[in-house]
Amino acid sequence: MSNTEAEAPLFPSEDWRDRALADPELILEDRDLMRALIAANDRQMGGNIVDMRGIAMERLQNRLDRLEDTHRSVIAAAYENLAGTNQVHRSITRLLDAKEFTEFLTMLGTDVAGILRVDRVRLVLESAEATETEAPKVQKLEDVLTVVAPGFAKDYVTGGREVPHRQVTLRQVGGQSERIFGEASRWIHSEACLTLDLGDGRLPGLLVMGAEDPHQFRPSQGTDLLTFFAGVFERLMRGWLD
Repeated sequence: MSNTEAEAPLFPSEDWRDRALADPELILEDRDLMRALIAANDRQMGGNIVDMRGIAMERLQNRLDRLEDTHRSVIAAAYENLAGTNQVHRSITRLLDAKEFTEFLTMLGTDVAGILRVDRVRLVLESAEATETEAPKVQKLEDVLTVVAPGFAKDYVTGGREVPHRQVTLRQVGGQSERIFGEASRWIHSEACLTLDLGDGRLPGLLVMGAEDPHQFRPSQGTDLLTFFAGVFERLMRGWLD
């Protein structure tokens, strides 16, 4: 190969010029190329000249980057919300398939826990027959059902403090979690507490979802879907209790 051939450009300048004139979007849509062209223009102008156009371009570029980041965040949040909606709807549909109360509770700790992607689901029911240290045993349902003394549900959610009532509380696991999760409390690090109104003349209940991930349930998260789930679940519970 001769020196002339070795030094020949891969694409002749006339070819690049013709392509750019015919399809300028090739350059305009290439950010790296546009930055290189603007930087080359700035160097030609020298350092003593204030390039207002370049400053404006840089600001527009930064604004575009921020808008694209926001756009991606909004889309991600929308997909996450849609996925959460589908999970809640699927779990409710699964509970509606139960033919017996025992099957209903078993589904809660297995199928529903899997659909909602939580590690534990516990239904806490207050009973006048229970005390702080003893409670009636429920055979075959101890993995999902916990019977507690009256007042436990409110104390567990509020920690004994006077705070505004919320149907859904998201947080990291507190010190009383062993009564809820048993041995699993050693590795359950966050929880969603759903308070249940089981109807007139009945003590309140509590549905607790536990996760090993300490960030799966956080106070800063929205609770609309879980509030909806709690509302449907307590209505299903009233039907079974009736």
